[in-house]
Amino acid sequence: MHFRSCYQRNSIEQPMFGIRLLPFILAAILLCGFVNIVNAAPTTAIHVVKYAADGTTVINETTVDYTWMERNLPVQGDGKTHYYHQGPVFVDDKEQQWDVNETANFKDEGAVRGTAVKDLSTLVGGMNPGDEVMIKAPDGYHVEFGYDNIYNSSPRQGLIVVSWYNGEETTVGERQGTGYPPSYFAGMRLVFFADNSTNPDGKHVFGNADMRAVMPPATIHLFDDLYPSTSGYTVKWIDEVKVYTGGYHGTKGALAKSLNYNTPVTTTQKSPISPVTCIAGIGILLLFVARRVR
Repeated sequence: MHFRSCYQRNSIEQPMFGIRLLPFILAAILLCGFVNIVNAAPTTAIHVVKYAADGTTVINETTVDYTWMERNLPVQGDGKTHYYHQGPVFVDDKEQQWDVNETANFKDEGAVRGTAVKDLSTLVGGMNPGDEVMIKAPDGYHVEFGYDNIYNSSPRQGLIVVSWYNGEETTVGERQGTGYPPSYFAGMRLVFFADNSTNPDGKHVFGNADMRAVMPPATIHLFDDLYPSTSGYTVKWIDEVKVYTGGYHGTKGALAKSLNYNTPVTTTQKSPISPVTCIAGIGILLLFVARRVR
């Protein structure tokens, strides 16, 4: 009898323990999802700021939304022409990864319209040679560009634009949404308005070979620290444009040791949000609840 009662007790309490924990597990999972949702919302306004050479003293700043930009600054794009970036080309040969003939892995960013970064920077005093501008998203992901890429861009690069409208959905790949944010749910987004001079099919592609030709080696983007990819520049949900007098001196990414060139190449900083944080939080919550349930 004693053996049977112990067996019954364990067989009943173990499922009950799991059932009692279920609401807490679901709450933790939903909380993690909420954190990502908060950091993944379309943006409608941008804080533009210019810093002194110390990187912290604010010289000038303003905040503008896309309706103000459309009314008061030059509008780039016609809402019909699609612009493309290029993702990584997964081949072993290093030279073929640059895909000079633009044959693979295009990322359609939509038929976008927007405001050039150079016009946004002018609102706070503009840039001078030696300055850098940072384009940042709420989750901390950011990219930086120097004066020449913003003010003296070559046609194969085109203007660097904060897009706030998409006139036509993408035909392949990631969906962007159409119209203005939040219907344009990838906006506001950074897009290079490259011409079609280097694409055999006449598409407006900012390709990996274009990046190598026009970008300083220190700003070339590598996917997984290995493969050239201009799609790494297309920051989504932009909320800040920051001009740094004399250049930005913070973290821009790790050296890409796998790329065998004479000049160092860096990648853009990855987003700090990680599922590891959520998993750790769930583990701590379960331990806490388990102690209270017993």
